[in-house]
Amino acid sequence: MKSVLKLSLFWFFLCAAPLLALAAQPTPAPPELEAKGFLLIDFDSGKVLTEKNADELLEPASLTKIMTAYVVFREIAAGHVRLTDMVTISEKAWRTGGSRMFIEVGTQVSVENLLKGMIIQSGNDASVALAEHVAGSVETFANLMNANAKRLGMSNSHFTNPNGLPDPELYTTARDMARVTLALIREFPDYYGWYKTQEFTYNDITQPNRNPLLKRDPAADGVKTGYTKAAGYCLIGSAKRDNMRLVSVVMGTASPNARAEASLALLNYGFRFYESHQLFASGQPIESLRVWYGEQENLPVGPSLNVVATIPRGNYDKLNARLEKTSELNAPIAKGEQVGDVVVTMGDEEVIRVPLVALQDVPEGGLWRKAKDSVLQMF
Repeated sequence: MKSVLKLSLFWFFLCAAPLLALAAQPTPAPPELEAKGFLLIDFDSGKVLTEKNADELLEPASLTKIMTAYVVFREIAAGHVRLTDMVTISEKAWRTGGSRMFIEVGTQVSVENLLKGMIIQSGNDASVALAEHVAGSVETFANLMNANAKRLGMSNSHFTNPNGLPDPELYTTARDMARVTLALIREFPDYYGWYKTQEFTYNDITQPNRNPLLKRDPAADGVKTGYTKAAGYCLIGSAKRDNMRLVSVVMGTASPNARAEASLALLNYGFRFYESHQLFASGQPIESLRVWYGEQENLPVGPSLNVVATIPRGNYDKLNARLEKTSELNAPIAKGEQVGDVVVTMGDEEVIRVPLVALQDVPEGGLWRKAKDSVLQMF
């Protein structure tokens, strides 16, 4: 049976006093959008605020390049690739059609410039050059893309190329594209800054960033457009207002303006009617639990992740938090071991649940400690 320990949110209420003065308002229905699929998600809590056909298999077009960038960033982080690496441009990369960075066959271009050409200019040619440099071939790079997709839980995606040009075996979903976008922003914040760059010049050719949100919403800082005739007009947007970041995924609209309007409608809806609060920080102690048969009796515990609640505006004072301990704690216990959950509720609704973990090791105690605890547990 789970034992339940109440946690006081008193200090949070003090910090949020101005918010508490606002009476809770009913949250209106989300906007109705003409798109094949869409999703709006809070970056910190992972709460989906609205969605439509978010798990329908769709063509991603150039949204594919978000996964391409993510794979390259991971290879850089692992030390397998460097931004300063010079890449010799193959004829295959040079001949790639669609949107281009205008690299020339036989020339050498740095990984950093290829990344910017792909991210800012949406260069299909840059995408192929990166894939060949990282993995030797487009086909092998696609295997890396699919391995990373699996690791991220993108169970409804399959990639066959790094640029999103049409292929019957290339597909994804709005939910899966949100997963890789969140991972890219979280894991590579420095590189993510390139997504808000307004223009990039290479080979004396200056091209603007294709993301219309960068000019229409001052809070927007990403992420990527996409278009093919089959996929329609797609856009993944992200914006941060105050301390709240939202990510919108819009796939399969009828025009460039339609994808921009749909993305803005989603972001404005989320920021207007929802708020996010970090209640507890990852790895910080929030309680001390009794441990039996260990070298010490008390174990500091805390959440494995930041505990962030995304709720309709004006409902902060309705939040409650508790610890659910999975069982009596018996030594030995390893640091990082899950010992329960942090559960945040609003009325009868569970808002978020995060694993509760041990913040230090508790080795098994000696004979005297074991004997003492055996006696105490009898009462």
